[in-house]
Amino acid sequence: MTLSAQNKPLTTSKPSVADKPVATAIDKPFATNKPLAAIYIRVSTEEQAQHGFSLAGQEDALRNYCSALGYEIHNVYRDEGKSAKDITHRPAMQDLLTAAQQKHFSAIFIYKLDRFSRSLKDLILTIERLKEWGIDFVSLQDRIETASASGKLMFHIISAFAEFERNIIGERTTFGMERKSKEGGAISKPPFGYKMIDKKLIIDTEKVEEVRTIFNEFLTTEISLNKLARKQGLTINGVKKILSNQAYLGKVKFAGKMHTGIHESILKEGLFNQVQDKLRMKDIIKD
Repeated sequence: MTLSAQNKPLTTSKPSVADKPVATAIDKPFATNKPLAAIYIRVSTEEQAQHGFSLAGQEDALRNYCSALGYEIHNVYRDEGKSAKDITHRPAMQDLLTAAQQKHFSAIFIYKLDRFSRSLKDLILTIERLKEWGIDFVSLQDRIETASASGKLMFHIISAFAEFERNIIGERTTFGMERKSKEGGAISKPPFGYKMIDKKLIIDTEKVEEVRTIFNEFLTTEISLNKLARKQGLTINGVKKILSNQAYLGKVKFAGKMHTGIHESILKEGLFNQVQDKLRMKDIIKD
C-alpha cells in the first residue's frame, strides 16, 4: 500500500542565509529617524508652593508638544528649587548646554522663557550660542520656535539683541579701561618687577633689582640681548619688552596713549631714555 501525496509526511528544511531577514536600523528597538530634542524644565520652591507650577506639569506638556512636532525625546533636564536669576548655578542647565555644544540633539524645548532665564542678557546670549551650535530653540507658551518662517524671524531678532548686548558690553569695557588708564590705574597684567595687589601695581621687592640690573648691564656693556636673556632666565622678546616698558617710569599705556600712573616708578627717566637711544641705535626698536 502506497502513501498518497496527501498522506506523505511533511519535510522541513533550514532556510538559507539568503532567506533570513536582514537587520536594518529601523529594526533596532532604539533606532529612529526622528530628530532628537532635549526638554528643559525648572521651578523654584516658592513658585511651586504658590502657583503649583510643577515640573511634572511642564514635562507632560512639553512631551506632548515634542511628539506633535515629530521629535523624539533625548533627555529631560530638571532644575528643581533653582532661581532664574542666573544660569551658572543650575546643574541641569549646565549639563544641557554641554550636551547642546556636543550636538547630542537638534532642539531644546522649554515651557516658557522665564523657565530658561529671567535675565534678558543671559537669555539672548545663550540663545545666540545655541544658534552658533545649530540647535533650535522652542518655547511652548511664548510660541517661539525655529521651524517656521515666523519662528526663525523671532530667533533672528533675539540674535540681533544678543549682538547689540555684546557691543554694549564691549563699549563699556573699553570705556572703563580708558577711564582707568587716564586715572593712572593698571589695565593689564603686571610687568616684570611688579605684582598686582588689590588691582594696583606694587613693586615686587624680589625682582626689582633684576630690572635695574638688566637696564644697567645693557647700557654699560656690549652684551647681546641673547646673552642678557639667557643670563636672566628670560626670552629675547621678554628682555625687549622690559627694556622698552614705560611702566618702569610710573606710566600706563592704553590704546596708544600714555598716562601718568598711580604706581611707584622703578627707574630714573635719564637711565630709561639712554637705554631707548641705544635700542634705536642698534635698530632693536623703531621710533
